Amino acid sequence: MSKKIKHIAVIRLSAMGDVAMTVPVIKAFAEQNLDVKITFVTRPFFKPFFDEIPNMNFFAVDVKKRHKGFFGLLRLFWDLKQLNIDAVADLHNVLRSKIVRNLFALSGKKVAFTDKGRAEKKALTRSQNKVFEPLKTMIQRHVATFQKLGFTINLSHPKFPEKDILSEDILFISGEKNNLKWIGIAPFAQYESKVYPQDLMQRIIDDLANNSAYKIFLLGGGNKEIDKLNILAKGKENVINIAGKISFQEELKLISNLDIMLSMDSGNAHIAAMLGVKTITLWGATHPYAGFAPFNQPLENCLLSDRKQYPFLPTSVYGNKKVEGYEDAMRTISPETIVEKIASSIK
Repeated sequence: MSKKIKHIAVIRLSAMGDVAMTVPVIKAFAEQNLDVKITFVTRPFFKPFFDEIPNMNFFAVDVKKRHKGFFGLLRLFWDLKQLNIDAVADLHNVLRSKIVRNLFALSGKKVAFTDKGRAEKKALTRSQNKVFEPLKTMIQRHVATFQKLGFTINLSHPKFPEKDILSEDILFISGEKNNLKWIGIAPFAQYESKVYPQDLMQRIIDDLANNSAYKIFLLGGGNKEIDKLNILAKGKENVINIAGKISFQEELKLISNLDIMLSMDSGNAHIAAMLGVKTITLWGATHPYAGFAPFNQPLENCLLSDRKQYPFLPTSVYGNKKVEGYEDAMRTISPETIVEKIASSIK
């Protein structure tokens, strides 16, 4: 089947971390199938993720106008059909992407979709009769989608991009790296149950800032997060809040130059990992067993809340479910443990 497929549409519309997780798979596919053209279908904001991937066409979905609603999905199908698509890999597998892929299937094209393992994830996160065991990673699930189309993807020796050359605009904010160790910290996530307490994060940043060999960059977005980051950075010359100061594309270039990233279970962890940056993640209501650990990072880089004190963990796949009495679960990960982990990882 793969010999007949010369042009494949890959659909993953959102969210940022989920789109970032597809990058290692798409990059390996492109490098290992040079005769196959890829059209990646997603939101325009994510285009910088794919700029360095060969033989790839980026298709920006207009969810606000042209591709909005049911008739918008019909237009999306029509727009893609004009590109002479041979097959569709649906890495999102939600109602919108199902409609588009089914239209392609009805037109005689080969389609495959990612099995998200919803039943297994429910068993992992329920409080009663919990099945606490590691599930397939989302990376593995995406690879399996391409296998259904007849392709093989080898991720055993991933290739990561070179560290980007920083522009004068970035260097004006970051300064030259010289022999400093650059540490990125992304202290936020979409849901509060995945966010490390700010008072403890302050202790981490204060401790790291005492080391003159470190420069710390704080990442986030939106006015509320920027205000919190300003508090975390206040009074420390080697702590820089970059939120709102550079473009998203420039932020990716800066992240590629980090020695290590400390992140919640959130998009910045997956961005750093796709760029080949060492990544340490902190886990509250969620757990890496659900399959969302950053790509190519050892499990010991996932610092977990204490399941002896909080036996129902993980209580959620995405962090959107609140469980009474579990609000302080992440306080069981001590700031000292995190600082020590960072120090030992970047020696």
